[in-house]
Amino acid sequence: MSNIEDLENSILLDISKTKSFQDLQIIKVRELGKKGQISLLMKSLSTVSNKEKKSLGKNYNELRLKVLEAFAVKEQELKDMEIINKIKNENLDITLPIRPGNNDDEGKIHPISRTIDKIIEIFANFGFSVETGPDIENDFNNFTALNIPDDHPARQDHDTFYIKNKLDEDRKLLRTHTSPVQIRTMINKKPPIRIIAPGRTFRCDDDATHSPMFHQIEGLLIDKNINMSHLKGLIKAFCAEYFEVGNLPVRFRPSYFPFTEPSAEIDIGYSKQGNTIKIGEGSNWLEVMGCGMVHPKVLINCGLDPKEWQGFAFGLGVERFAMLKYGIADLRNFYEGDIRWLDHYGFSTEGGPSYTWSNFKEN
Repeated sequence: MSNIEDLENSILLDISKTKSFQDLQIIKVRELGKKGQISLLMKSLSTVSNKEKKSLGKNYNELRLKVLEAFAVKEQELKDMEIINKIKNENLDITLPIRPGNNDDEGKIHPISRTIDKIIEIFANFGFSVETGPDIENDFNNFTALNIPDDHPARQDHDTFYIKNKLDEDRKLLRTHTSPVQIRTMINKKPPIRIIAPGRTFRCDDDATHSPMFHQIEGLLIDKNINMSHLKGLIKAFCAEYFEVGNLPVRFRPSYFPFTEPSAEIDIGYSKQGNTIKIGEGSNWLEVMGCGMVHPKVLINCGLDPKEWQGFAFGLGVERFAMLKYGIADLRNFYEGDIRWLDHYGFSTEGGPSYTWSNFKEN
């Protein structure tokens, strides 16, 4: 037994002193290779009696396991040291100046970021704050609390990305709109509430005007004695400000959404000559938003008394608003990562900080 213990101590000591993967591999072959010391001990069991084989086999196997464990620990230690040394040798000097060059070398602000920033700025002037929420939502916040029935098409697999089996009691999904942020806000904050909720949303669509991942901005106002005229005044002011058309024609067309009652689609006037659209002129109408008074059932689901509190909600697609304002024909261009496209449609970084919505606190 003492010989085995001496061998074990000797091997473990050699392993502990090793400073490189190469040296460690040499020891591994020496001890565990076909002609290694431990391998030869295991082979020698065939030459001893059955009584000795049982006792020695146990000891040899324990030795082998201890040595294997020591090798594994040392390998991890060497890997950790390698990473630490690599980090030390690759430190980034943040005091270095930006590379010299002309304006062509500078990055550009993406049209989606620019559009989100602009909309946040407009609604900030109207007294709205920004709220955000997680991309992965539960069924209650995304559907049930919003008065969306179980048999609604939006709940089906062909429209929604489910993460767990959709029959699970607490099924998770990629949110299909930013409306869950409204639900979280109404549950967690006391009225009055005046918020907008920008963020990524996900649906099973993919063509020139639809993407499986896109951005929405939704708004919510909850207070006492709120009515449709307040909603109409706000939307008209916002559209005129965003599209920079003072007398922009805006109409509210009756529609249906499960979470608002009454509901309306918002159209703006435009004219079209060839492939060019001019906002604010002509007799044509273009749908740009949806809105309505918050349904009493939604208020009740969030713990609010609809007799005391009323409100309105609205929502818009960021990509659609960017396409209309900046003349972008194909939604898919936003996500292709083409630097030439961004050089053409992107915006200079000069002119102050960005109102980056992703930095706002989530509910």
